[in-house]
Amino acid sequence: MRTGHPNGTAAAPSPGERPRCRAAPHPAVISPQDPTLLIGSSLTATCTVSADLRLRAQDLYWTLNGRRLPAASYTTLGPTTLSVALARLNGSRQQSGDNLVCHSRDGGILAGSCLYVGLPPEKPVNISCWSKNMKDLTCTWAPGTEGETFLHTNYTLKYKLRWYGRDNTCQEYHTAGPYSCHIPKDLALFTPYEIWVEASNRLGVAVSDVVMLDILDVVTTDPPSDVHVSRVGDLEDQLSVRWSSPPALKDFLFQAKYQIQYRVEDSSEWKVVDDVGNQTSCRLAGLRPGTVYFVQVRCNPFGIYGSKKAGIWSDWSNPTAASTPRSERTAGGCDPKGGEQNTTLRRELKQFFGWVKKHSYGCSNLSIKLYDQWRVWLQKSHKTRNQVGTIWAPSGGKGGWEGGSQPQKEGSRGCPPTCA
Repeated sequence: MRTGHPNGTAAAPSPGERPRCRAAPHPAVISPQDPTLLIGSSLTATCTVSADLRLRAQDLYWTLNGRRLPAASYTTLGPTTLSVALARLNGSRQQSGDNLVCHSRDGGILAGSCLYVGLPPEKPVNISCWSKNMKDLTCTWAPGTEGETFLHTNYTLKYKLRWYGRDNTCQEYHTAGPYSCHIPKDLALFTPYEIWVEASNRLGVAVSDVVMLDILDVVTTDPPSDVHVSRVGDLEDQLSVRWSSPPALKDFLFQAKYQIQYRVEDSSEWKVVDDVGNQTSCRLAGLRPGTVYFVQVRCNPFGIYGSKKAGIWSDWSNPTAASTPRSERTAGGCDPKGGEQNTTLRRELKQFFGWVKKHSYGCSNLSIKLYDQWRVWLQKSHKTRNQVGTIWAPSGGKGGWEGGSQPQKEGSRGCPPTCA
């Protein structure tokens, strides 16, 4: 459906579109002229030619959108007047009207009329709005359960401050799709707005329910910037991801949470890490050695100036690629059979817990870094391992993933640096 500007003016036809129906002066008159009808209605139209033409009713015929109408639908009402009966009309083929034309016997056009056959608009539904960095507001909506009216329909988005102020009309339409409008500036914070959409065509007007919102509750932002993905030393199943918080919101009081998604180079399936929290770094583990991964990050700013709403996710950042190191086992071309993986994992877990008893004597809690240290120790001992699944944890903080502590030497007593 083509939507129009809220001022009600007709939009110019796009390239390839049929021109709007125009009734030009002709040596005959069609009545009624340019009627508007509901779908399913019937119409009787008459064509009366000028006496100067020396044409009679039997010299005339009718066409609708270029198709000749059957003579059985004609009635001669006078020497120079021929009528046509149209029953159970369907919706107009084009929103600018169907062409009903009266012709002379030789095919000449004597007169024309535009038939507008359709439905009144339904009230717009599903109004959804968001503000980019608290600087503007974009809203979208749906035209109703049926949608198609077969008539040119104007949609007008209006808004005002809830407790005072006058109605304002949005001016920038179709910015985020066919049913959308953009308010670029002059928005108030800390005061709710009332927003609604009006739909109008030749058969009537419909108004949506009023939506109330506070700009602070619908803020989204740009994707995280400066996304970097790098290897974690020689650990062939891990990558470190770091990024920067949205600079456009640096001067505002807010919280942020992040999501990461990643995929291997030869796959279109993304895996999502949901609970990154408000950290700006994360380590992905359980990856395939010697494999290129693409990583993206997105941000959800919430709690802006105390807002209780959940916030709106930004777009994903551009993909950033990095590869995991190749393992000696992979390089050798000898992969264990699938049935051996569980046995290998059980053996490694037994080795790990034995190593923990020896190297973390006197410690009351463990961190995932301790597991990393054991993995390094295991690799240096030239033992095989096969970790399955995906493990991740935010960087920074006590017991976090990141850090440069060296694993304890075999036989040492006391707590490793990560066990506090």
